Amino acid sequence: MNIILLEKIAKLGDIGEAVKVKSGYARNFLFPTGKAVPATRANLEEFEQRRTELLAAHNEKIAQAQSRAEKLVGLTIAIEVNASEEGRLFGSVTGRDVAEAANEKAGSDLAKSEVILPGGSIRQCGDYEVIADLGFEVTATFAVSVINRGAPEQFLDEEGESEAETEAATGEGEAKAEPVAEPEPEPEAEAKAEAAASEEEPAKE
Repeated sequence: MNIILLEKIAKLGDIGEAVKVKSGYARNFLFPTGKAVPATRANLEEFEQRRTELLAAHNEKIAQAQSRAEKLVGLTIAIEVNASEEGRLFGSVTGRDVAEAANEKAGSDLAKSEVILPGGSIRQCGDYEVIADLGFEVTATFAVSVINRGAPEQFLDEEGESEAETEAATGEGEAKAEPVAEPEPEPEAEAKAEAAASEEEPAKE
């Protein structure tokens, strides 16, 4: 099917170009989204009459896409998940999850359909590079860290040792032994001891 592009589409053509595409692609995607019209004589004449207006609108859409991309470029987001000790997810991280996390952190308006994940849905903890396809050949790349929610955190000191390891090596952290006070003799026992001593003394002449 021959069509007229109303916006620039990667690997297809520039705005105003007449190109040939599969009928299903045109009817199911290009026509409903306003990206193209059938290449009829009437549509060609209308495009020529509105060329300046359509070009201006097209350039405005590109500027909007670039503005959206600026919020995402260089962004790093963390998504906590439930996973096994080996880091395998009990489920998966989808484009919707990434879009929601990015929008919350960057204040963007990324749609799940614009998120391109490496190899499809993420099923393993780790660091990933994600691409946002914002249309008009505008893309933004940002980082996603998928973290196991149940993994114990280990706080390291400047030497790279954990606090527990440092205490074990230096002996710190052990309870200090306090000196035990000797019990004071009871008054009764003291009196008995004095009496016994006096009996043992020889009587004076």
